[in-house]
Amino acid sequence: MTSELLDRALIEEAAKKSGLIWVRGAGAPAARALWHVWHEGAVCVVGDGPGEQPLEGLADGGSAEVSVRSKDKGGRLVTFTAAVSELASGSAEWEAAVAELKGKRLNAPDGERMPARWARECRVLRLAPTGQPAPLPDGSLAQRPVTTPGTTRGPVPAGLPKLLLRRRKGR
Repeated sequence: MTSELLDRALIEEAAKKSGLIWVRGAGAPAARALWHVWHEGAVCVVGDGPGEQPLEGLADGGSAEVSVRSKDKGGRLVTFTAAVSELASGSAEWEAAVAELKGKRLNAPDGERMPARWARECRVLRLAPTGQPAPLPDGSLAQRPVTTPGTTRGPVPAGLPKLLLRRRKGR
């Protein structure tokens, strides 16, 4: 009993303090970083709408593997299995979760109209921990990043530094 309470406390504190969690749903090829809130004993996430995070592999009634990282060091603190449930839009549970999520959403394009958009176009999921946390792995578990249309900057052209220095000297 004491071990179970300590496990729950570890999961709750880690999830409350971390800004991101890594979630791998059933059938998903890799874990995906998601912003979240801890609300009433579970992790709540919103997504699958235009401009929101994808919730690939997370289905109502399914399960997911959730890894929580340390906010200051970035290392994995705890990994646990969670039961996934979709909150019904407009229900009391949905309203309470959305009130918490709204406060954590950064750079929202529609501000105060965001909850109405989430009700129309998005899913709000509750990931409730089940069982004990998984033991920490011995190895790295590093994977290739998920493919994205974003690119990195190419190498700086050889003549560019000289060109920039010449402009500064002329002023």
